[in-house]
Amino acid sequence: MANTGSTLLALITGAAIGAAAGLLYAPDSGEKTRKKLSEDARKAQDQFNKKYQETSSNLTTKAKKARTDFETRLEETLSSASYKADEILAAMETKLEELRKQNAKLQRDAKADSGETTREQTGGKTGNQTTGKAVI
Repeated sequence: MANTGSTLLALITGAAIGAAAGLLYAPDSGEKTRKKLSEDARKAQDQFNKKYQETSSNLTTKAKKARTDFETRLEETLSSASYKADEILAAMETKLEELRKQNAKLQRDAKADSGETTREQTGGKTGNQTTGKAVI
């Protein structure tokens, strides 16, 4: 783009210098000189418009390509992030299930230990200790 700008500046500068030199060294009459200047100005304007259209077209094309590339990369990134989030959720669900099983086992063990402690405290006796009668 900097190269196009330099070319455009050189074109305009060259046209201005050419027009000034033409006026200074004009061997023709005023009417012919004005006609030549008008034609040269029209040619310079046509060249300027052509370069402007080319530059504008190039910029539009590059902007569209950049946008498409950005959208593609964004979609890929979002898809990858979504996939990784799914992996993390699955791992967390697996870990949660393991913890639930471990918790249930610990609760069963605690109940079993509690039952053994109660039997040990009663000396393995069954029945009502206060009345001394056996409960059936």
